[in-house]
Amino acid sequence: MATDGANGVKEAPEKIYLIWGGEGWVAGHLKELLQQQKQKVSTTTVRMENRESVMAELERVKPTHVLNCAGCTGRPNVDWCEDNKEQVIRSNVIGTLNLTDCCFLKNIHCTVFATGCIYAYDQRHPPGGEGYLEADPANFGGSYYSATKSKVEELMTTYSNCLILRLRMPVSDDLHPRSFVTKISKYNRVVNIPNSNTILHDLLPCAILLASAGDTGIYNFTNPGAISHNEVLTLFKKHVRPHFEWQNFSEEEQSKILKAGRSNCELNSDKLVKRMRDFGVEVKDVHTSYDECFQRMKAAGIK
Repeated sequence: MATDGANGVKEAPEKIYLIWGGEGWVAGHLKELLQQQKQKVSTTTVRMENRESVMAELERVKPTHVLNCAGCTGRPNVDWCEDNKEQVIRSNVIGTLNLTDCCFLKNIHCTVFATGCIYAYDQRHPPGGEGYLEADPANFGGSYYSATKSKVEELMTTYSNCLILRLRMPVSDDLHPRSFVTKISKYNRVVNIPNSNTILHDLLPCAILLASAGDTGIYNFTNPGAISHNEVLTLFKKHVRPHFEWQNFSEEEQSKILKAGRSNCELNSDKLVKRMRDFGVEVKDVHTSYDECFQRMKAAGIK
């Protein structure tokens, strides 16, 4: 143990957080949370694939923890990635690995906000059955976005400084355009398939706990359980928009209007639930979390 020559014990160094992709949706929520906790936090928009710029930014800020929220998801959706593959590789593969590697060289903990959209229901993992574990190999490559994400995740697990959090269909309390609820509430028709979801209000504080503790490896970063599109919209109608109506269509019908396939799956979040109990935190199941999310929307006057 390091000493300071006075009382024989040296305090742990101050934690300094640097959020990559600083102008993004999730990044904004993380920054707000860290500021509420009186933590020292900065954001950056430096391109991850530019090694010299990344190293210079790390040297300038001197963070103890990097939270990587950057990357290409496509606008307005992942179909964009099918026609911009080079840019997707540059950001999601080269950039993500470069930032992780630079952090490794500087002994900086790096948390990557990744995706769980690398799986699809199959015979062993049917809807309502066994969820995918962190160690299960990816089995969904129906979109170029998902294909790159699964490949880069496998490489990132090599790094001893890297924490990988698999988000799925993230939802915020504010009907942000990137929120899963906002998206499906604007579609003319939706499929009705149970999926794992990430309710940011509940889980982003968990991300800070994991990063602060220096955890590494992969976590399925979703609320326990799965919830269907119809169940989500029924709760949305109950609490937020009483006159809201929607129609369903099949996966086959959906595929005709999409350029890329979509991942549908349930992730097993037992590892996250167990780890959070070490911090005295109970992770709420997805149905409870959604119900409370929509109640907060209603209380805030969001319609």
